[in-house]
Amino acid sequence: MYRKILITTDGSAVSKHTACAGVNFAKQMGADVLVLYVAPEYQYPVYVEIIPPSYPSEEEYLAQMRRVGQEHLGSVLRAAQDAGLRCEGLTAFADAAALKIVEVAEQRQCDLIFMGSHGRSGWGQLLLGSVTNKVLSHTSKPVLVHRLITEPGT
Repeated sequence: MYRKILITTDGSAVSKHTACAGVNFAKQMGADVLVLYVAPEYQYPVYVEIIPPSYPSEEEYLAQMRRVGQEHLGSVLRAAQDAGLRCEGLTAFADAAALKIVEVAEQRQCDLIFMGSHGRSGWGQLLLGSVTNKVLSHTSKPVLVHRLITEPGT
C-alpha cells in the first residue's frame, strides 16, 4: 500500500518514540523510510552592524545543526536498518517546519507522512501540535498521526 514513508523527528523523547513506531509501521507495510529533521534557519543578530565575536558564522551554525540532525536521526535510522528497511535520513533547514515537511514529502515522492501528535512544543494532551496541525492542513498526502498515551519514561 505505502512504498515510501516520511517519518519526522524533532529530537524530543516523545518524537523518538513516535519515530520508532513509524519504523514498526513501515516494516508492517514493507515500505522504505525517509527520516526528516527540520532545523531552524540561521538568524543574523538583530544588531547586524556589530556581530559579536562569539556569535557563530552561518557556516558554523549549519555545520552544528547538521551534527545535531545526525544525532536526532541516528537512533531512528538504526531502528530502520535493524528492521531490514531501506532508509535515508535528511536534515533540512526552514523556519516553517510544517511547510518543509510537506515540501520534502512531495519532492521525495513519499506516500505517507508519519508524525507525532505532539513534539517538543506540545501542550500536553490538550491540543494537536501546531506543526502536525499545519502539515494536515497543507498537504493532500495521507498523514498518520501517532499519539503516545503516556510520556516516555513514565
